Amino acid sequence: MSDPAASAYSIDVHGLSKSFGPKRVVDDVSLQVRRGEIFGFLGPNGSGKTTTIRMMCGLLTPDAGSGTCLGFDIRKDPGEIKRRVGYMTQKFSFWDDLSIRENLDFVARLYEMPARKQAVGAALEGLGLASRAKQLAGALSGGWKQRLALAACMLHEPELLLLDEPTAGVDPKARRDFWDELHRLAARGVSVLVSTHYMDEAERCHKLAYIAYGRLMAQGTADEIVGAQGLSTFGVVGGDLDAVSRALVGQPGVDQTAVFGSTLHVTGRDARALEATLRRVTAGTPSQITAAEVSLEDVFIHLMSRSQDNYGAAS
Repeated sequence: MSDPAASAYSIDVHGLSKSFGPKRVVDDVSLQVRRGEIFGFLGPNGSGKTTTIRMMCGLLTPDAGSGTCLGFDIRKDPGEIKRRVGYMTQKFSFWDDLSIRENLDFVARLYEMPARKQAVGAALEGLGLASRAKQLAGALSGGWKQRLALAACMLHEPELLLLDEPTAGVDPKARRDFWDELHRLAARGVSVLVSTHYMDEAERCHKLAYIAYGRLMAQGTADEIVGAQGLSTFGVVGGDLDAVSRALVGQPGVDQTAVFGSTLHVTGRDARALEATLRRVTAGTPSQITAAEVSLEDVFIHLMSRSQDNYGAAS
């Protein structure tokens, strides 16, 4: 068994791979998450994020690779890891016919917590659930279900939270409140690994990793990931943006186009060729071209276009 205090990393895994039948769902993924860090895990649906999370916390044994979670070996010490980790799944997994308090009390019993009543009371107060303690979970909105799930994850005071798309289907205010709570937890030293599809959430993470169809495509801070791709973006405003977008397909320097409100973002790796193409295509039209900042969304669309769906080909 590893010494839990020996590493500055909550998660330190190398070369993780996992196959289900003939398909390799995770392929040689290595990640490091520091203690007290919020680490964003991004990628398209079916890219292996959930499988990777489960391997990192000892819920699933990798076919290859090794590492530690909270200083414990992910292969040898899964029981020790599970006791110290809070895991929030994509799907709400509590009991609709129990109240908020009853759900939390049941979870506290599962953890065999000696001061169960006090722990449940603290969780209700800490996440603003006390006034709704008697409300049935099945009657809660998405945002309140999310709070209940987070309260249940935090009952045993874990050192690491693994959150699998926790804000899917939740309104913007509830998402913001949830992220404010995550930053408060991180400030107390709790590490957070969170998978998300929302770019505004990704920008609130200390570091990010992007996985596409089982392969790790990029890792680092948001600025590092954007800078490493060497992309340039121009904005086009005015005129028939749909026609401009269609005319740009397959043209020199153009890797991707996407409309953001009233602006067409055009991105590519060769800035000079890209600008020349834009000026040629928009000549004689009311469209105006300006240099724009490359966004995380530009980068992740670019990364996704470079990745190959590991379920796309027949085995």
